[in-house]
Amino acid sequence: MANKTASTDKAVQGTLQRGKACLRCRKRKMVLSSSQLSLFFWTDHKPLQRCDGNKPACQQCTRAKKPECCEYDDGKGKTRTQILRETITRLEHRIRELEDPEYISPAVVLYDPHLQSESSPSSYGSPGSTSISVSHSPFPSEGNNSPTEQWTHLPTGVTSPSPTPFATDIFFEEPTTYPSSFELEHVLLDIFTPHRHQCGLGIHMGHLRESLSLSSEDQRHPALMKSIYLWACFISRPKPLSQHEDVFLVQALDAHREGLRVGDKILDLIQASCLLSLYFLANGRVLEGSYHASAAAALAVQCGLQAGVPPEDGYNPASSRENLDLKPLKYGHRDAERVLTFWMVYNLDRSWSVALRKPCVLLDGQDPWTSINCPWPHEIAEYESGNVPLVHSFQTVRSFLQGDMSGSYSMPAIRAKASALFHQASQLSSIWNPMAGVKFADGYPEEIQALELTISRFIPTIVPVQQLNATMLEEKQTLVVVHTLVQTAMIHLYQRFADNDAVAYEKCFKAAKAAVEVVKYISDQDYEFLDPIIGPAWTTIAEWQIRELISVESSWPLGNGADVRNDIATILYAMNGLNHRFPILGLSVARIQKRLAEL
Repeated sequence: MANKTASTDKAVQGTLQRGKACLRCRKRKMVLSSSQLSLFFWTDHKPLQRCDGNKPACQQCTRAKKPECCEYDDGKGKTRTQILRETITRLEHRIRELEDPEYISPAVVLYDPHLQSESSPSSYGSPGSTSISVSHSPFPSEGNNSPTEQWTHLPTGVTSPSPTPFATDIFFEEPTTYPSSFELEHVLLDIFTPHRHQCGLGIHMGHLRESLSLSSEDQRHPALMKSIYLWACFISRPKPLSQHEDVFLVQALDAHREGLRVGDKILDLIQASCLLSLYFLANGRVLEGSYHASAAAALAVQCGLQAGVPPEDGYNPASSRENLDLKPLKYGHRDAERVLTFWMVYNLDRSWSVALRKPCVLLDGQDPWTSINCPWPHEIAEYESGNVPLVHSFQTVRSFLQGDMSGSYSMPAIRAKASALFHQASQLSSIWNPMAGVKFADGYPEEIQALELTISRFIPTIVPVQQLNATMLEEKQTLVVVHTLVQTAMIHLYQRFADNDAVAYEKCFKAAKAAVEVVKYISDQDYEFLDPIIGPAWTTIAEWQIRELISVESSWPLGNGADVRNDIATILYAMNGLNHRFPILGLSVARIQKRLAEL
């Protein structure tokens, strides 16, 4: 017994100060339970070899021929292992947030690297780890054909398809687990799916998932898929997945350029152009966004999408054009997706031409080459059910602007109609120059009165503002944009006359108040799902209200501008809320705040 005690004392001598051993030696020690340690000390086993603390590699790691694994935590900063595990923890919490809307991510817990057992190949699947499952999205997928895979255990030994923050020269004793390319794609699709309406993308997400398992010939074009993944990373900011943005952006642009060269799957390329344009615009990269918006519209015209679904044995202006490949649309989905894609392009072209103050690309003339005859869109699930006949339409937009309220009132349809009103109001207003001294003895020009009448007839056909919270989230977020665009259209229509005409001033005043009321129904959760075009619309409203504030506070007797200032504060709050998610309004917010400070 005395000999054992002496042996133990000898082993203890020269022991490093607690916490000074390298991580690998500390980890080896912690693998053993207290009872196992007792056996090592009090039996005839060779005493446990201790770390000598040598740097850059201790004697134990050198003997094991793993000097590169010798790593010290001196308390002055996080080790590479700790940073890696912390990043994985944030990813796990993000996935939990996507699976359960009520889940609240805790503060990031730094996993102690020495608590990981050497016998465990990975932290995934361990009792204390969070398993990844993307089959329980909080948003329902269309149809019954969506795959429902359970990914409770991710396979080991596979790496991310693109450079990631994990791609560092770190060496581990056990294999490290990463999602495979296929699994990462599904995770990104889960993130993007609830945002597809925000982008106006009319695609059946269930079929899109299924296509990932098909051959490359039957899959959607890489330009479209990379653009979707780009958006998924973008909307996950500031989570670690956002670090993939630059990689997916380069891949999407390269794939789009190659697709144009080959001329393959043009419909996918048009959708990718729209997604790229919105990505750039939402990030305040106006020139790039405008370029891709124009490219999408030009491709749509080249494919004859504005012609819609031609009548049987009827003339199709696109029939004489090059037979462009629109694969891989399934039979029965082809025409439906053509319709939805056209209106995605239309919203982008019409709405952002107003915001960017540039001519639109899609024309709507009388001749069959430019006339928009595409029928109003429905939800993709309605086409799936077979309840929507794809019929030929004639001068769809022109008829609506002239007061025809027939046709679909689905969410995609009212969104497209709001774009038509928004653009037409801006166009009509720019024609008339009140500075020329023109007086309208018999009222305003006929075109302006006709458009106001159309707006007044359109508003009752959509869900009232007071009932927004009673609708589904996706519908509510679309309706917020629709109501805002329509009220902004009224301001565009009459603001040029407001200085010299009390009636025009009153119309603008009421429209601005109505837009402010819409903002009051927006929750913090809604901002990340709103169409970015609402940002320029709020800018127009805020600029009008500052104009109104100057008028009120400079009148005699002096007016009380408190109510107007409160409305401006409400709009600024909304602009900041949107800009937090989409850095599109930074300059606008700064400009408005500066003007307010100068008053």
